[in-house]
Amino acid sequence: MINGEKTTGQALRWGMVGGGRTGQVGYKHRTGAQRDGTYQLLAGAFDLDAEQGRDFGRNLGVAEERCYATYQELIASESQRADGVEVVSVATPNFSHYEITRALLQAGIHVVCEKPLFFTVAECVEIKKLAEEKGLIVGVTYGFTGHPLVHQMAAMVAKGMLGDIRLIDLQYTHGFNAGDDSDASEAVKWRTNPKTSGPTFVLGDIGTHLYYLSEVVLPELKIEKLLCDRKSFIASREPLEDHATVLMHYHNGARGRLWVTSVNAGNMGSQRYRFVGSKASVEWSDAHPDQLSYEIQGEPIRILHHGMPYLEAESLALDRMGALHTEGLGDSWANIYLWIAQAIRAQQRADQVFLAGHHCPGIDAGTEGVRWLENCVRSADADASWVEYT
Repeated sequence: MINGEKTTGQALRWGMVGGGRTGQVGYKHRTGAQRDGTYQLLAGAFDLDAEQGRDFGRNLGVAEERCYATYQELIASESQRADGVEVVSVATPNFSHYEITRALLQAGIHVVCEKPLFFTVAECVEIKKLAEEKGLIVGVTYGFTGHPLVHQMAAMVAKGMLGDIRLIDLQYTHGFNAGDDSDASEAVKWRTNPKTSGPTFVLGDIGTHLYYLSEVVLPELKIEKLLCDRKSFIASREPLEDHATVLMHYHNGARGRLWVTSVNAGNMGSQRYRFVGSKASVEWSDAHPDQLSYEIQGEPIRILHHGMPYLEAESLALDRMGALHTEGLGDSWANIYLWIAQAIRAQQRADQVFLAGHHCPGIDAGTEGVRWLENCVRSADADASWVEYT
């Protein structure tokens, strides 16, 4: 169980690019990073409006001289300080991830980046090479993948409790884009513009969460081919999609289905994951994050609760609240940030043995998310045809 004791020594000197007052994602980063005292927020370029960014930073407790107008100023100044930041989180629109991440790595600063990581696999490969040359970590934030019951499912699969995996059913839907964008916020507008969002809208914005979590649970399963059917029900969003269905064939014969949409009118937002094996199935949803349905063929359905001693050790090690209290998104983010901090400290001490066995959503996780998106777009643009996964 995680109880707040420090496992990384002194707090990492931390900065942020983006994540300002008017966005929601920045608070998730700060909640996750600062939960265990593992990171100390010392600098930031929080907003395109420099004065608003400075005011926001001051209210977060950041010294005024370390509230910068741009990420370039942050890098230039912090790189000259003996107490300059060691790691920076990038919580900006998709189009800027590559440029900012590259600049930070070139300056010798570790990076935590929002997803999707970049626009192309080629960019991911380039950044991985740069990070390896510099001896730096690139972490990626996939919201609920730090939840203990996600790792309970992974442990059950690894130990053969489900049998041979046959079916993967993934769903992430909400209705917050069911109307047109005439009064949309800037946070919506950049997500539906190919220049700022990239080649996808909901596939990249929320679909990659589904795909990566399925990789955490099923690390050995590889896609052989897929079919992606995507559509924009709001015409102004074209060519980007606000709805998509993806069918996947895996190397072991398993079949997968993924449904992602932001036009599920009336739906407040829900993720659902079901993994079906030859012996049993498991199902988990963020609507009831403290419960996992375990269904053995021919037996009554069992509801497993987080934090209980009958769970696998891999799940109990990540629990924070205990069985009487619900674990949620903030707890998951805290685990992700803790894993990244542990990876950074291991990299700093050149502990390759630790890194080899350490779970951390890093550059490879981000790359596979982008690879999945590239294949989805290729299929959709070929009139929803099956394509070999490359």
